[in-house]
Amino acid sequence: MTVLILTCEEDVTADMVVVHLNASGVPVVRLDPADLTGSVALSGEFVHGSFRGHLSSGGRLVSIGGLRSVWVRRPGTPAARAAAPSAWLTEESTQALYGMLRDCGARWMNHPDAARRARHKPWQLRLAQRCGLPVPATLITTFPRAAREFAERYPDLVVKPVSGTHPQDPPRAVPTSRVPPEADFSAVTLGPTLLQRRVAKRADVRLTVVGDRLLAARRATGAGPDTDEVDVRFDPSDEPWRPAEVPPRVAEAVRAYVREAELAYGAFDFAEDGDGTWWFLECNQSGQFGFVEVDTGQPIARAIAEWLARPGNEDPAPADDARSTAR
Repeated sequence: MTVLILTCEEDVTADMVVVHLNASGVPVVRLDPADLTGSVALSGEFVHGSFRGHLSSGGRLVSIGGLRSVWVRRPGTPAARAAAPSAWLTEESTQALYGMLRDCGARWMNHPDAARRARHKPWQLRLAQRCGLPVPATLITTFPRAAREFAERYPDLVVKPVSGTHPQDPPRAVPTSRVPPEADFSAVTLGPTLLQRRVAKRADVRLTVVGDRLLAARRATGAGPDTDEVDVRFDPSDEPWRPAEVPPRVAEAVRAYVREAELAYGAFDFAEDGDGTWWFLECNQSGQFGFVEVDTGQPIARAIAEWLARPGNEDPAPADDARSTAR
C-alpha cells in the first residue's frame, strides 16, 4: 500500500516526512496536481460501483485502489502548468483527480472537504469558542461605522487579513498589525476587514496536532506587551521555540476542535497573555511545522509519517498524554 503526497516540488517540509517513510520502507508517490496534464497523468474506469485506475508521476505508476493514505500538503492548482492552461482545464482536472481519489478508501490528511471548510476564519472562531478555547473579540466588516464603534469598545486592536496570504505569485504574507489611535476606518469599504482585540502577549504558542497527538512549542516575545510588533512571523526576537506542556483544558478543547472539524492535522496559533491564558488565534489545516521541529527537536515529521503509514482500516493510535509534547 502506497502513501500519496499532493504538494508542490519545492515543499521542503514534505521532504522531512518522506525521509521517515523511506526509512520505514513505506512506498511513497509524490505529485503536484499543477503538473496535470504534463508529467502527471491519470486514468480511472468506473466498474462495479467504484473507480479503478492509476496515477502516474515522473514515470512512477500507482494504483488508486492501492493507496493507504493521501496527504494533501500544499498542492498546486490542478493543470496550472499544462501546455494550454485554462480555468476550464483546471476545473476538469480538479474534478477528475479529487473525484476519483475520494472513492479510493484511503485515509486523508486532510480530506479536501474538511480542509476547505476549516480554512474559513469566521468558522474557526465559532468552533474554537464552542469547544472551550478563549477567543478575542473580533469584527469582520465593510462598514466604517461598525469599525469605529468596535474601536470605541476595544481601543487596543489589531487588523489582519480574513483569508491569510495575498494572492500574488509567489503569495505575499500580509502581517497582522496594530491599529493606531484615531484610525480612519473609511478604507474598510474596499474589502472585508478583520479587527480583533489585541492580546498583550508574553509568548506565542504553536500547537501542532497529528491525529490525537499534541506537540506544543512556545516562544517568548522579543519585546514587552506593548510592542507594535504583533505578528510572530515578523518578530525580531532571537528566542528559540521551546517544547511546552499543554494545559489540560486546552488539550481537551483542541481535541474537540479537530474531532468536530474532521481534521487529522492542524497547526494552532495561540497568544499567551500575562496570566498564562492561551488565546486562540487560528488553526491552519496545512500549516508549516519544520521551523518548530528544528528548534525543539519534537518528532513532528515522524508523527506524520507514522500516521500516514498506518493501514487505512486501522483506528488512530491511543491519545498521548498532553505532557508528552516536551519530548
